[in-house]
Amino acid sequence: MKEQTTQKLAGQTHIANRIVSLDDLDARPIKKGKRYPSCEFGCTVQMTFNRQGFMLTTENFMGQPQDKTLYQPTMKLFYERMGRYPKRAITDQGYRSRKNLKAMPKSVKFVFLGHSEDVPQSERDYCHSARSATEGYIAVAKNLRGFRRSLYRKGVGHRIWTLLCQTAYNLRKFLLLYYNPETEIPEKCLKKLGLLS
Repeated sequence: MKEQTTQKLAGQTHIANRIVSLDDLDARPIKKGKRYPSCEFGCTVQMTFNRQGFMLTTENFMGQPQDKTLYQPTMKLFYERMGRYPKRAITDQGYRSRKNLKAMPKSVKFVFLGHSEDVPQSERDYCHSARSATEGYIAVAKNLRGFRRSLYRKGVGHRIWTLLCQTAYNLRKFLLLYYNPETEIPEKCLKKLGLLS
């Protein structure tokens, strides 16, 4: 902290990993895509969902790394969690790059990175529907399931909070589906999620 204070007093305008909060030393400025507030402080959370809406993976990052750089590590994390790659990889345009389009395992049949031209005509409705549903899952996670603000501090605290929120999110999702007589959750899906031994 003394070093950063000295740099600031010396007139430096860009300080790597600048401390912005004495309460949370791992917090970083995050530029938001909205008018107010245009900048918030904290860490970034990356999430993946399956088509039923279960949150499969979560990862915390300091600051705001580019989505393009997170795509391949997220696919590896998905593989570690589920034991296989998804049949379809569906994201928004923020993850789009030539490198990400080419680096897909052969088991991923369709890669939709925000452009309809990425997939055949027969798959476009499914991909658009899945993308819209994912936005809804993210909104619920942020606004109703505790992901908007971590109640713990520092990197380890944020990670614990994320895992607790993920567990609560999936448990609530499971109970909603379990008690809905019109919905049947495949046993294979429950085992993969760790909800059934």
